[in-house]
Amino acid sequence: MQHSNQDSNQDKRMPADELITDNLVLAEADGRTFDGYLARPAQGAGPGLIVITEMWGTTKLNRDMAESYARRGWCALVPSMFWRAERPGTLAADGPDRDAAWERLRGYDFERGATDVRTAADWLRQQPFCSGKVAAIGFCMGGRTAFLACTRAGLDAAVAVYALGIRHHLDEVVRIACPLQLHYGLADVHIPRSEIDEVIAATRANGRIETHLYAGAGHGFFNPLRPAYDAAAVALAKQRIDALLDALQRPLGLGEGTDSGV
Repeated sequence: MQHSNQDSNQDKRMPADELITDNLVLAEADGRTFDGYLARPAQGAGPGLIVITEMWGTTKLNRDMAESYARRGWCALVPSMFWRAERPGTLAADGPDRDAAWERLRGYDFERGATDVRTAADWLRQQPFCSGKVAAIGFCMGGRTAFLACTRAGLDAAVAVYALGIRHHLDEVVRIACPLQLHYGLADVHIPRSEIDEVIAATRANGRIETHLYAGAGHGFFNPLRPAYDAAAVALAKQRIDALLDALQRPLGLGEGTDSGV
């Protein structure tokens, strides 16, 4: 998961007191609440960005990333994707919580998760502080959810970082109508190169989809708290992600699908 941006966009940031943050309820069902963390500029209207977490749930890194994007004019929302689970909160990446997180992931319903992203996107679009455009960025299982949300949530753009399991949804590719970036590390022990190649082959005909490869980068390379963190890969990925998301401030071009490596 991404830490607060330290790149060339730093000069665009606003002081913390010019941000509004809130813990809010997006929906309720079966006695449970679908909640989320929102960070947005105190003034004006900006595009919405849904941050879809890894299997650990909403962490400080996710909230930091939302606040970083909010300082750049985004209305960033981190929904609680495990709100239906027996343990809906944050789980640690180490110790006994690690096994619990894997067990929770095995019970995660990606179809319902994509529907939850639609709920979050619809909520953002209804807010006066949102411009009406909404993108999503997801990591690991969140990346796979972001991929599915392209056809289910009416997204204007999406980013999926080390999204394992997209190969199970390749029938979705022809229906993806928004710009989508897929980012894979080539040393990812959870996503074999055969899956990456299968995804590249299936998506190349859709000019809206780009695939970016990072030599030597492993699973979790975006997370500065994990051993796999790769600062060089993150810097390059951020440039590409920012280029896509910045396009929401102007008419979107479709271009040709690409796959690139470093």
